[in-house]
Amino acid sequence: MGAGFVTGAEVMAAAEKIGDTVRQTPLEISARLSEKTGRTVYLKREDIQVGRSYKVRGAYNFISSLDPADLARGVVCASAGNHAQGVAFSCNQLQIKGTIYIPATTPRQKRNRIRDIGKEWVEIREVGLTFDECSSAAISYAVEVGAVYVHPFDDPRTIAGQGTVVKEIFAQSPEPPSTILVPVGGGGLLAGTLAWVRTYYPNTKVIGVEPQGAASMQAALSAKEPVRLEKIDTFADGTAVARVGDITYAMAAAQVDQLVTVPEGAIAAEMLDLYQVEGIITEPSGALTAAALHGYVDLSQLPPGPIAIILSGGNNDVSRYEDIVERAMIHKGLRHYFLVTFPQKPGALRGFLDEVLSEGEDIVLFEYTKKHNRETGPALVGIEIDSPSDITALLERMEASELEIEKLAPNSPVFEFVL
Repeated sequence: MGAGFVTGAEVMAAAEKIGDTVRQTPLEISARLSEKTGRTVYLKREDIQVGRSYKVRGAYNFISSLDPADLARGVVCASAGNHAQGVAFSCNQLQIKGTIYIPATTPRQKRNRIRDIGKEWVEIREVGLTFDECSSAAISYAVEVGAVYVHPFDDPRTIAGQGTVVKEIFAQSPEPPSTILVPVGGGGLLAGTLAWVRTYYPNTKVIGVEPQGAASMQAALSAKEPVRLEKIDTFADGTAVARVGDITYAMAAAQVDQLVTVPEGAIAAEMLDLYQVEGIITEPSGALTAAALHGYVDLSQLPPGPIAIILSGGNNDVSRYEDIVERAMIHKGLRHYFLVTFPQKPGALRGFLDEVLSEGEDIVLFEYTKKHNRETGPALVGIEIDSPSDITALLERMEASELEIEKLAPNSPVFEFVL
């Protein structure tokens, strides 16, 4: 092992320290994903963990390892929500003061849960829009007041705690998984998984899964060192980290078998499938590994045997479902957006409805960008279709129309106003 690498023995020690303070979450077979892949697919249900995320494991292992003098000074952390809940739980359990920095983009549901879990033992501070902005503020505060900064992923105590997830998987599985899919944000869960697997099951394949809009580990591996992404998509907020850790990068670079990225639309589509078929509510990052099985992992390259995937979190705000459905529909090719310039004459809109749209094609958005009067000027039009293949005929009718119509590409700057 390289210097500073966390080992399986440290994961074992963390499991002893954590004990029954957190849940041993179920390992369940997904009939849907097993049928799709032709393999037995196990779901590790960390979405129903204490705080509805695996993050409590690392936070509790870290904080419970502190000596009395450190505990007396209190702890501070930065988090998009799940690590914060783990720290809040630990502070309440151990009755120590904690200051928690969260980005303003953290869903309301997570903010409320942090308060409910931590009670009078925690104070919440909102800073910036991303985890990385929060982290800088939290570290500065820790230095200023002498509190202990509880790193969400790049500390051996945190990593060892997160690794207890995969230790449980192997204890629960009737047959040792031949492949494990792990969501990757800062890399703590991936590093913890590698620590356990490489010590005790070295032939098991470990695949890290990142959201396409925040693939910071892939960027680090390409650059051969951690680098900071200039821009990240915060949809999968639990894994929206601009820079991975130093320890987690080193362990991934030396030990991970493969990294894959999944577009945010595919994550949204899988969230809906998990909810509608299995009745499982996940947050975007929680559905990341399941989404990877829809064509982003080459199944033919996996060793024979069961696949275990970690559903890492279930803290999803119900108010986000409109955005989730929107992203899923766009990803599946069932919803498209256009800029339509209508001539300034009566009946132009009626002509569009009669001549361009066909049966099974519904307008889901119609908004004039310049409101000269009720039926003139350019309009943003969203159209939902029954099948992805229907777009060909729709575009042909648009091409034949006298109207000026521009299809908006999902990566168009104008498209950002839709999502």
